[in-house]
Amino acid sequence: MTEAPLPGGSYTLAENLTLGRMGYGAMQLAGPGVFGPPADRAEAVAVLRRAVELGINHIDTSDYYGPYVTNEIIKEALHPYPDDLHLVTKIGSQRDDQGNWIPHLSPESLRQQVHDNLDHLGLDVIEVVNLRLGGFAAPEPGSIADTVEVMAELQRDGLIKHIGISTVNAEQVAEARSIAPIVCVQNLYNLADRRDDELVDSLAEQGIAYVPYFPLGGFNPLQSEQLDTIAKELDQTPMAVALAWLLQRSPNILLIPGTSSVAHLEQNVAAAELRLPAPVINELDAIAG
Repeated sequence: MTEAPLPGGSYTLAENLTLGRMGYGAMQLAGPGVFGPPADRAEAVAVLRRAVELGINHIDTSDYYGPYVTNEIIKEALHPYPDDLHLVTKIGSQRDDQGNWIPHLSPESLRQQVHDNLDHLGLDVIEVVNLRLGGFAAPEPGSIADTVEVMAELQRDGLIKHIGISTVNAEQVAEARSIAPIVCVQNLYNLADRRDDELVDSLAEQGIAYVPYFPLGGFNPLQSEQLDTIAKELDQTPMAVALAWLLQRSPNILLIPGTSSVAHLEQNVAAAELRLPAPVINELDAIAG
């Protein structure tokens, strides 16, 4: 069990589930396009072991990264898992032979995906499973009740402890919560793309974690130049500033930046200690405008 403090502080999602606000996203451990094996499997194993050494207790993964590659590397690197390490996976898609992402949301497929994740991670139960819905970047309107019902059944069967949902809007969150407790929402959000501002605040009031994916993406050339200028004034990297802004944006935001490099991992974790003064926050807020 690690004795390191949780980077960025912690957030309690449910009874007996407290995650460090700086986690690790395993997507980049797969090959190019999140498809196939990594170029350096030993480095991928080293990144995961270093993440745990640095106090990270939240690793985000999925069987469709690779496919199966990241979960198998996680098992190789960390199994048997430390008692305080929490693995979070996603279901809702599969990959074809060309690496395309194919939605798979039938009840039979969702159940099989959970069993596959359990098998590849070497677990009897998964701490959190995110149900990935909607498009790649934006939610698709409509009811999600049928698929959330499947998640609730899997929870009652003891295969998953907690349910999260991904790429959803506020109405879909409310619908899901009417069926089962929801501990987290995983949507596209970063300094440049602030479409979920109201949802972030609403979820904070409801005690639900918000986990932004692509926390460092989406900048146009002007925004990148503005961020670079601010970072230089602080003697920090643009990545560190963008991550620090997210941590200060709302206490319910949990970060899962990914990398296949130990050095970059250490830089990301260091960003959890960066406190941005109010004038800098105001400058960064203006970037999205």
